[in-house]
Amino acid sequence: MPQESHVRIGIDTGGTFTDVVAFDESTGLTVTTKTPSTPGDPADGFLAGIAKVLQMLDLSVDTLSAISHGTTVATNQLLEGKIERMGFITNTGYESVLEIARQSVPDGYGNSYFWVKEERIVPRHLVKGVSGRLDFTGKEIEPFDEEQARGIARWFRTHEVNTLGVCLMHSYANPAHEQRMREILAEEHPEAIISVSSEVLREYREYERSMTTLVDAAVKPKLSRYVDNIKNRLREMTSESAQREVPFYVMKSNGGVLSADEVVHQPITTVLSGPAAGALGAAMIGEIAGFDRILGCDGGGTSTDVSVVIDGEPTLTTEGSVGVFPSKIPMIDVVTVGAGGGSIAALSPEGTLKVGPASAGADPGPVCYGNGGTEVTITDAHVVLGRIPAHLLGGEIALDVDSARTALEELAGQLGMTVEQCATGILEISAWNQANALRQITVKRGLDVRDFTLTTFGGSGSLLLCRLMDILDISTVLVPLNPGNLSAFGLLTVDVKNDYVQTSVTLHEALETDRLARIYDELGERAIDALNREGFDPETHQLVRTADLRYFGQAFEVRVSVDDGPITQELVDAVAQRFHDEHRALYGYDFDGNPDQQVEWVNLRVSGIGPIQRPELTPEALQQDPRPEPTSRRQVCFDAELGRVETPVHWREDLVPGTRLTGPAIIEEFGSTVPIHPGFAVRVDEYRNIIVTREGADS
Repeated sequence: MPQESHVRIGIDTGGTFTDVVAFDESTGLTVTTKTPSTPGDPADGFLAGIAKVLQMLDLSVDTLSAISHGTTVATNQLLEGKIERMGFITNTGYESVLEIARQSVPDGYGNSYFWVKEERIVPRHLVKGVSGRLDFTGKEIEPFDEEQARGIARWFRTHEVNTLGVCLMHSYANPAHEQRMREILAEEHPEAIISVSSEVLREYREYERSMTTLVDAAVKPKLSRYVDNIKNRLREMTSESAQREVPFYVMKSNGGVLSADEVVHQPITTVLSGPAAGALGAAMIGEIAGFDRILGCDGGGTSTDVSVVIDGEPTLTTEGSVGVFPSKIPMIDVVTVGAGGGSIAALSPEGTLKVGPASAGADPGPVCYGNGGTEVTITDAHVVLGRIPAHLLGGEIALDVDSARTALEELAGQLGMTVEQCATGILEISAWNQANALRQITVKRGLDVRDFTLTTFGGSGSLLLCRLMDILDISTVLVPLNPGNLSAFGLLTVDVKNDYVQTSVTLHEALETDRLARIYDELGERAIDALNREGFDPETHQLVRTADLRYFGQAFEVRVSVDDGPITQELVDAVAQRFHDEHRALYGYDFDGNPDQQVEWVNLRVSGIGPIQRPELTPEALQQDPRPEPTSRRQVCFDAELGRVETPVHWREDLVPGTRLTGPAIIEEFGSTVPIHPGFAVRVDEYRNIIVTREGADS
């Protein structure tokens, strides 16, 4: 007789390790583990993680109720710039939209002499224009040229350009021309993988809409193969025993999940899949620990992802990007830098030391993995300095320290440094890369980084926390239990969520409440249909309305909430007032009461949410002055000039609530290590979180 399904699993596949968390809904028990990622066939590592955690629980696949997955496939593809050859179809006369872009220079005009424009995601010779125009209301002002469209489709077929993005003017208001272009492509170039902007992003702004559509097309082939492979392998694994198909969800960038069947049609929604799960996990842990303003720092094998949490909610944006590629879909506001454990340290063309963004990944991985890697990585620097043990995963994977030292000696020799100077230099560059990302997501958004508690997680996220505290002048750092698996844990806290948007530019004074209500109803119906397809009971559906507003003449908008209930004049006036308040909070001023400055509504949005059961964390009693004995001691280098110092090593499970330590110290656990530098102190709270402060500070 089949067992009752009651185990939900969260799996976060990173560049180096696959993190697994299982939540038994019947007992409340949570179990975590890791397995090496398998880049050759990611499904191998994915299924190995399921088998491993079920074995730890002594349960069979019959007990699986759902699997939620966070993946860095799209993130890493974009970060590393591994974009397959693509074509782009737009309106005649607008073929240079990608070249013109926004004519903005990163870091202001002071950088204009040195900045070199990135290569376009589609080179100019693969951009084709088709005749036909709509106005901003969706009215046709020039017929779509079908013969020209067929010629373009044949040209791409002849030149074997099989991934295409289509973005035509004002298709957010009327998708007819784009839909016809898609039909012609299907007839003339049936092998092509196609993304059209009216399905990806129904918003105005042609450059951002074009880029978002092209990013969707760019990641679609690889992500579709990836998800389909795992889905098929998972079906094979469970069908014989469970006699049913286990629901399989994929994390989206907006903080929700989507079924694997749907996500292959919306690949752009996963570009920050793994980082989004980590931000949600950090939000939950931070809120429970009593911190309402959190900076998340998620260090993996390929990259480090940073995020902001205010009052328990990660901040959202539609102005995000991954690497150099802007993406205007709703996403948790995450800044990603190529500074992970596998990031490669090498000489730049100028002969200086450079770290990242290229990564050794899981295969061959860092030199110390012994899998044939020859390029020095951040992990190699840590292990040679003694900051991490000579093994990973609690001893499951031995590290080759001697080979790492030999590789570092060669690099250090080229720089005229000692091994310790070279290794600490690598880590210093990495720390500043992470600090700059944290500044980008706070200071550049008008937030004071010193007002936040830094929460470090991921396999490598906590290794540089003491240097980050110094660089950013942060007073407190929180390291959750099992930090290497926090993103996988976050997957178990995620509701199903779909976002829908419609551009409708109208001055507030000219707003027609009936028309506004009709658009919101249409968006709500799309959201409800999606939740029904996902199998949620109609009684559990949640719809959240928001709107993007601005002052007339401004270029960008501010998103504010729209209350539930009938769309009345009183309700829309309250939304406008909310916009004034939010504008003042963001920019320090507003035009409330100024008749010369009109409010303009731009985008209307609805999010459909299907809620799930979340794990609950249980506090433990604080013990009075516990004094845990170190499991060992080793020589560790925290400062190249001061050399190595004898450092106690503690196993994290021995640190009961109430424990206090001072640096130097190393805290190890199954999936990560926390080096505590001299001058810093640690306390363990009732949820077994590590709280790091400066020695002598009131903690």
